[in-house]
Amino acid sequence: MQNPDKIESPSSPKRSWMLYLPLIAFFMLCGVFASVLLSKDYSPENLPSALLGKSLPEFHLTDLLTEKPISKKDLLGQPLLINVWATWCPSCKVEHDFLNQLAVEGVKIVGVNYKDDPSDAIQWLNDLGNPYQRVIKDQEGVLGFDLGVVGAPETYFVNAKGTICYKHIGILSKQNWEGQLQAIYQGLSSEACVK
Repeated sequence: MQNPDKIESPSSPKRSWMLYLPLIAFFMLCGVFASVLLSKDYSPENLPSALLGKSLPEFHLTDLLTEKPISKKDLLGQPLLINVWATWCPSCKVEHDFLNQLAVEGVKIVGVNYKDDPSDAIQWLNDLGNPYQRVIKDQEGVLGFDLGVVGAPETYFVNAKGTICYKHIGILSKQNWEGQLQAIYQGLSSEACVK
């Protein structure tokens, strides 16, 4: 028979720490998840693309300026940048002057006007200049979806065979062009993607 003096009450110090056990376990799990998340770079520039090293998706749309049909086969034969832009995108306006400069330097750029009002897009190009060889009207976002666009601006580096060699999310600028992107563009002249 137990001695009543030796029975521990539920609020005794020996048992009260057990009340904190779920809380301790929760914080330990939070620490594990945080260390996994912080060990990777999830910045927009480093989001992976499922199309890297794969062919540009097939599409059949129209040219924004001429209303003529345009498809993947019309883009093959030369290395180029495919720049996804829209008039509703403030970052697109920031990069537009630099795109004009690249076009003057001979960089081949095709625009994809993404989920935009065509008359606004035409006015934009009339006001700010047109750096594009062709402008694909993607009003419904079909091509953007197939490319895996997460937002504008995005630029795809495509070789002459139509292989997507690199995807840049965000603004093209003189700094990132000279720092990394120009070398990737120059590498598009080979049949394989060069990094």
